[in-house]
Amino acid sequence: MGRDDTIFALASAAGRAGVAVFKVSGPKASDCVKLLTKREIPPPQRAVLRQFRGTGGLIDEGLVLWFQGPASLTGEDVAEFQVHGGRAIAEALAAELGALPGCRPAEPGEFTRRAVEHGKFDLTQAEAIADLVAAETEAQRRQALRQYGGALGRLYGTWRADLLKALAWSEAAIDFSDEELPADAIAEARRSAETVRGAINTHLDDARRGELVREGLFLTVIGPPNAGKSSLVNALAGRDVAIIAESAGTTRDVIEVRMDLGGYAVVLADTAGLRAAGEAVEAEGVRRALARAEAADLVLVLLDGSDRNSSVNLPENMVNKPVLTVWNKADLPWPLRRGGLKLSLKTGEGLEAVIAAIAAAAKERLEGGGDVPLLTRPRHRRALREAATALERAAEAQQTELFAEDLRLALRSLGRITGQVDVEELLDTVFRDFCIGK
Repeated sequence: MGRDDTIFALASAAGRAGVAVFKVSGPKASDCVKLLTKREIPPPQRAVLRQFRGTGGLIDEGLVLWFQGPASLTGEDVAEFQVHGGRAIAEALAAELGALPGCRPAEPGEFTRRAVEHGKFDLTQAEAIADLVAAETEAQRRQALRQYGGALGRLYGTWRADLLKALAWSEAAIDFSDEELPADAIAEARRSAETVRGAINTHLDDARRGELVREGLFLTVIGPPNAGKSSLVNALAGRDVAIIAESAGTTRDVIEVRMDLGGYAVVLADTAGLRAAGEAVEAEGVRRALARAEAADLVLVLLDGSDRNSSVNLPENMVNKPVLTVWNKADLPWPLRRGGLKLSLKTGEGLEAVIAAIAAAAKERLEGGGDVPLLTRPRHRRALREAATALERAAEAQQTELFAEDLRLALRSLGRITGQVDVEELLDTVFRDFCIGK
């Protein structure tokens, strides 16, 4: 990808729509406006009505917006064309733009990448743009919007500033050892580095809440055969995703479905009924059900409320895992009054209470970050662990030179999160999964 190229993309969804929006960014953006409209560029940041013409004549009539760099999204000259959203119009306009010398279609994420390169965003904000586009739930939207506002970047920037100050004192002690420096300069530098290390470790000890908000909390439904697990999954999903039958052992493998429960993304898994299986396929289904429950963030145990002997023995390693107990078939006589939620999947009684309980458990699991923004990506976590390891070595370093070197390594790791160092080696990875036009 040439950095001097002028790029363009359809920034709105492909297909028939009321409006199609094209974005153009680069040194020849003004030429694109002039050649397509046969007129001069409009005043900056004003929408003007123009006709778009190509080699075959009039293409359409629509709006042109002009943003003079660096006061634009990418920091370059940017033009935006808003035309009617017919497929033929979009294809004709794209063909004309692609035929202009030095103008080419944008790669995924290239507009945002250029914004990062021109200092409009740091990498955490750029990643938040992708999260905003992909957000399916209210919790995902809130988290992405907070990160887009720079909350993570400011937090890491504060730590970086503290470490830079500590490094400056260390370097001064090394380079000017014969000069008079404050007696407690190195001691203060060490205290500052230790404070940052403690803050990083606290930040890392977050039970992956931010990542779970992005990716979805894994909820596994387990229980004995014919308790109604597949019916519950279908009821929660609002559609038939699991096979329902009167015979026991219908579900043999793990069936997953993504959904929005109470504003949180939940990956719900239906599993095989737990019992002493007599044949190999069902036994494998039971094994997978238990393995899926062990790996889940939340387990819902569904039992048959009309069966006096209905129960599930959870493995010892699941004793401390969050578990919701739900008794199905509340429309039938209940032989025992046991703890847990009552539900009738036949009549729908208790379903709203079950959904509310799942949402409450998800909120308890995913919220609680307070005013400190949450980690949202494994890339951030790896870099922070590297920084914490370097600061741990720094705390043990007896020589000022070794202490300073470990501070530099910690700063380098923090800088990789926001893109303040090693930008080129990170950009391809960060923007690989962006959509075209962003």
